[in-house]
Amino acid sequence: MAVYREAIPGPALEAPSPSPEAHTSAQGLDSGTGHLSFYRKLCYGIGGVPNQVASSAIAFYLQLFLLDVAQIPAAQVSLVLFGGKVSGAAADPLAGFLINRSRRTGSGRLMPWVLGCTPFIALAYFFLWFLPPFTTLRGLWYTTLYCLFQALATFVQVPYTALTMLLTPNPKERDSATAYRMTLEMAGTLMGATIHGLIVSGAHGSHRCKEDVLPGEVAVSPNATRLYFIAAAVVALTYPVCSTLLYLGVKERSDPSTPASGQGLGFLAGLGLTVRHRPYLKLVISFLFISAAVQVEQSYLVLFCTHASQLQDHVQGMVLTILVSAVLSTPMWEWVLQRFGKRMSALGICAMVPFAILLAAVPMVPVAYVVAFVSGLSIAVSLLLPWSMLPDVVDDFQLQHQHGPGLETIFYSSYVFFTKLSGAGALGISTLSLDFAGYESGACRQSEQVVVTLKVLIGAVPTSMILIGLCILMVGPTPKVPRQANSRSLGRRTSYTLA
Repeated sequence: MAVYREAIPGPALEAPSPSPEAHTSAQGLDSGTGHLSFYRKLCYGIGGVPNQVASSAIAFYLQLFLLDVAQIPAAQVSLVLFGGKVSGAAADPLAGFLINRSRRTGSGRLMPWVLGCTPFIALAYFFLWFLPPFTTLRGLWYTTLYCLFQALATFVQVPYTALTMLLTPNPKERDSATAYRMTLEMAGTLMGATIHGLIVSGAHGSHRCKEDVLPGEVAVSPNATRLYFIAAAVVALTYPVCSTLLYLGVKERSDPSTPASGQGLGFLAGLGLTVRHRPYLKLVISFLFISAAVQVEQSYLVLFCTHASQLQDHVQGMVLTILVSAVLSTPMWEWVLQRFGKRMSALGICAMVPFAILLAAVPMVPVAYVVAFVSGLSIAVSLLLPWSMLPDVVDDFQLQHQHGPGLETIFYSSYVFFTKLSGAGALGISTLSLDFAGYESGACRQSEQVVVTLKVLIGAVPTSMILIGLCILMVGPTPKVPRQANSRSLGRRTSYTLA
């Protein structure tokens, strides 16, 4: 749930920006406080829904579709999934570089990227679930489309998330807009898992393994292709609808921290400066561990329930419990963040640690649902915190270096690049451990070594990564809080309270 930025040099040929008063009025902001209306926050949050709907559907159903409907070999499925993750990670610095080089238009500098990529990503997602008539090259077909989808998703998400910095100069309003975005994105995650699941539920038999069925044999209804086709069309339609609402409801501010006629910093030079900024390094390294832990926990939940416990009939209920808990708790975490600061909010990530270990030790139905609920609470704050902290880190960097506009994209894109790589590495290594333990694809029962490995992956591995990440986050250096005079010169004030 991945994630992004705005890096944008102000070219010398760019026309002078309008006066601050005129610009503020045009954006519907209170000139004194930079207050954002509910309507603008809502439209901004809606813009992030499609990627989350699509990602949720892919996370839960793509592997099943490739194995049981497209019927491509498991080795090729692994290549499809890994290739897509690497493609998405590689697209992040490329997106940062290209957006950094782009010029401001009448719609802004970031909005054209979102609108321009929307039709292509909708088509890529739709054909990702299409069953081609040929069989020998299906692996290549899905690898190409999944890599294309992940790359386009990055080119949509990078500028979209970077809009946070250009919505308002008020840090509390930025945090509030981030909370709206995260709440609606998690609602999109819930919608993707639910709607897609309901549509394709008839594509598979109610019981995967039966006593009279050979291991690995899966019942697939004849209309499976049609059901996945319909589900793909429904999800793909959310892209143009939500992008239109984003465009109509959100107006991009020009960065007030630097004159429009000034030359911005180049991407590579800016990247070199950002990776040497200690508060940014602390934030990135800590959430490398935390985000990887969350991905491992989510990815192996279904396998654990199926092969290491008797919870296979409760998988859908547990998934919905996690997502509903995450969605409903986001406003609460936003209140905690505003009331007690981001450092106290970070402690909420620890909540899932004892419960994850409890689930591995006592895999019973009541325990499983309690773990799912608490995991949703922790996932919500783990997703909200980095996007609330990144704008503050950018503020701190601008205060120290005064390099002008355009670095937001570099900060955001490099952050997502590193977190995606960490997730791909964690999932790749954990999958390799299953292979070493003797995991058999399609088997109804796995060996005791596989069961133990799944318990370690669902309990000990995410627990250790979360604790390491939180230690780095809590004890590392903190950015300086700018004074009011300096804040006005930057056009915004930091709300970074991890001190």
